[in-house]
Amino acid sequence: MSNQNRLQALSDFLKSRRAAISPAAAGLPEGSRRRTPGLRREEVAQLAGVSNTWYTWLEQGRDIKVSPSVLDCIAAALRLTKDERSYLFALALDNGPGSMIYPQEESSVIHPSLQKILQELKSCPTIISDRHCGIVGWNEAAAHVFLDFAKLPPEQRNMISLLFVRKEFRRLAVNWEQFVRGYLSIFRAYYGQYLEDRWYDEFIAEMKDQHPEFNQLWEESRVSSAPDVVLEFRHAKAGKMLFHLTSLQVQGSTDLRCSIYTPAGDSNTESKLKQLMEPES
Repeated sequence: MSNQNRLQALSDFLKSRRAAISPAAAGLPEGSRRRTPGLRREEVAQLAGVSNTWYTWLEQGRDIKVSPSVLDCIAAALRLTKDERSYLFALALDNGPGSMIYPQEESSVIHPSLQKILQELKSCPTIISDRHCGIVGWNEAAAHVFLDFAKLPPEQRNMISLLFVRKEFRRLAVNWEQFVRGYLSIFRAYYGQYLEDRWYDEFIAEMKDQHPEFNQLWEESRVSSAPDVVLEFRHAKAGKMLFHLTSLQVQGSTDLRCSIYTPAGDSNTESKLKQLMEPES
């Protein structure tokens, strides 16, 4: 991303994390006459042991010098998770603007061993995606629960885009926003990891322009390389289905992610899935 976009992303992230922490959670008195939720800038500066002016400049996205030790203090004050801390460091310590777009072809080929694992997960809808959240692999269960990705042109198989474009996903997820937030947290982790790939800035700008809902959800999104959540689906044919989503990073030279939807053990989701996958007579 460009230096300006990087600093704006840093500013947005710091503001969102500050707004998410209550004074009580930070061990500070609630006080009165608070106009906005969360901590004030001066309170973050106080907790981090830095000057209010310096922190204000940092949050405003000014191009100032920062050190890892000070960023550690900011991360502690904002109670950042491990993934959020990595995201903060990536944005704040970038050495310069990027101008590169990674070719998607290098991460679109699935190794035969991974393809075998994908096929063996018969009772678990599973999707393989690349660093852009582009879907490069899926199993039969995923095609039945979500949609048949094979019917989509490869350039349209982006999970983030599909969540907003395809009505099937909106109807499927009982809590659609929670579903979206999970994927956006993964997407933001990639965004901070590949700062030199300007594809992200172009994609985010396009999503904001075409889908007003995206903007708010993106600004509020957390950072997580592997969110573990429970999702409730209302499938058009199978009805209520409960899944545990587990996101795994695939080891190897390509940056692929395996998203596995495991049927909840205390539900009849697995039996419903098997019936759904039975060939029509």
